[in-house]
Amino acid sequence: MPNAIVWFRNDLRLNDQPALQAALRQGFDPIPLYIHAPGEEGAWPPGAASNAWRRRSLLALDASLRERGSRLNIMRGPSLESLQRAAADCNAEAVFWNRRYEPAIEQRDAGIKRALRSTGLRVESFNDSLLFEPWQVENKQGDPYRVFTPFWRTALGQLRLPVPMAAPVRLPGVTPLAGGLSVGDLELAPSLHWDQRFWMQWTPGEVGAQGSLSMFIEQALADYGLTRDFPGQAGTSRLSPHLHFGEISPWQVSRSIQQLPEAGSIYLRQLGWRDFAHHVLHHFPDTPESNFNHHFDDFPWADVPEAKLDAWRQGRTGIPIVDAGMRELWETGWMHNRVRMIVASFLTKNLRAHWQHGAAWFWDTLVDADLANNTLGWQWVAGTGVDAAPYIRVFNPVLQSQRFDPDGDYIAHWIPELAGLAAIDRHAPWLSSNGVGGYPRVPIVDLAASRLDALRAFEQVRAGRSAI
Repeated sequence: MPNAIVWFRNDLRLNDQPALQAALRQGFDPIPLYIHAPGEEGAWPPGAASNAWRRRSLLALDASLRERGSRLNIMRGPSLESLQRAAADCNAEAVFWNRRYEPAIEQRDAGIKRALRSTGLRVESFNDSLLFEPWQVENKQGDPYRVFTPFWRTALGQLRLPVPMAAPVRLPGVTPLAGGLSVGDLELAPSLHWDQRFWMQWTPGEVGAQGSLSMFIEQALADYGLTRDFPGQAGTSRLSPHLHFGEISPWQVSRSIQQLPEAGSIYLRQLGWRDFAHHVLHHFPDTPESNFNHHFDDFPWADVPEAKLDAWRQGRTGIPIVDAGMRELWETGWMHNRVRMIVASFLTKNLRAHWQHGAAWFWDTLVDADLANNTLGWQWVAGTGVDAAPYIRVFNPVLQSQRFDPDGDYIAHWIPELAGLAAIDRHAPWLSSNGVGGYPRVPIVDLAASRLDALRAFEQVRAGRSAI
């Protein structure tokens, strides 16, 4: 049979794999290929934590392919030249891949598709990662949505889950491509091995993704609406890195959660937010670098000393719920979503640092770092984005902690210096008369005063806008 290259990217699985299935369905022997080309991702090449995850996910994919008689070929970019060399080497007649939606990647892929087709190759791309592609949902005027709720109402009316596509039992054997590399040659693993603690929490790859989904459905889905905001409880799916790397499809997740319709609809809405983030990024590609709401272009962000930014990054602000979240991030490559909002509010409102400081740190340290979601999340909390929380909404981290970690268990786990305090004192230890050895005695900023400063800064911008 003729050969077709199946170009793997952020779709590192064999189940529900449209590009692979298209090659098989059209009578081709698939030649699996991964091309490492971080320099083609514009201003946002993958961060260190993402690279560490990708390494293990690529190894898992290669193992799955070898179990079926195939293997993963690996090359280093440029992507177009690599695809051309690979196609010539194996006499491929077609190239198939699953789409990505980051602006730099969309532009690159469009050029690659044109170039390959001009040489006579069949080239096809597919959606494998979203419930709805970014251009599929629009308002009655044909414009992109800027608010989630009407976007999701329209999207739900169009939702049609595709038929499951099982992984092939066997695949044709593959001769290694000329100049092929190993996963180790990509040097994705941190040289200091700071990621070793991650793998006590995570199993990258399709098997790990399936396990996370099963555990979520068995142990947490039924109470998801009640427990998802409590970081000390195992109430979330922890599927975000698996979804980002395409180790599981959103369609499989959506089909599986239908076992519990009421709780499933709440979780499906979270998948909807993920789609909405890609919708916004596609239609407003400047948002990773620019405020969506340009009124904030003149906002007086503070010139925060590097020492305070480091205190935030390292979990030494003196605000326990903030520090617990930042330590969880460093230890596991992940942070609970409720805590992400709290630490982001503290950075952008109490410290009044530009949201890009936070976006850049999350990008480098999260294993689920996703450009669309990272951008939407930071601009949402900062008040500068689409459907954003109003800037005047400043999370009080102490009240948030008392509400969502009432016994201080999450704090005690990540900040053992405070574990000896009574639960009521863990939220604001500077008010406690007991010692807190090794932990900052006072916060790096006064919460009440900094909140007022943030509101004054916002009023300054609003007054300037009214005068125009």
